Amino acid sequence: MKDSILNRAQAEHVGIQVLGWLAGHDDMLTQFLGMTGIAADDLRVRAQEPEFLGFVLDFLLSDDAMVLAFCEEAGLASETPMFARAALPGGDVPNWT
Repeated sequence: MKDSILNRAQAEHVGIQVLGWLAGHDDMLTQFLGMTGIAADDLRVRAQEPEFLGFVLDFLLSDDAMVLAFCEEAGLASETPMFARAALPGGDVPNWT
């Protein structure tokens, strides 16, 4: 997935990868759950919602070190989460001109 453009299915897959990665890191998962206010038991259901996966990517993208750690473990280019976020609802970058 080194292309600069991801389709929605690819973006959702990256979001699910991030969610799985967070689940393997208790400290980050606890922080994520605290920010969302949802219970860990609800993650499986919410993972089917593109808007929620966008929030998962927003959380990851809030910390460069987290992005780099995830991408290294997942074998993805460091810009992939940003491209995935752009392909999901709410991820479009406003055009100010």
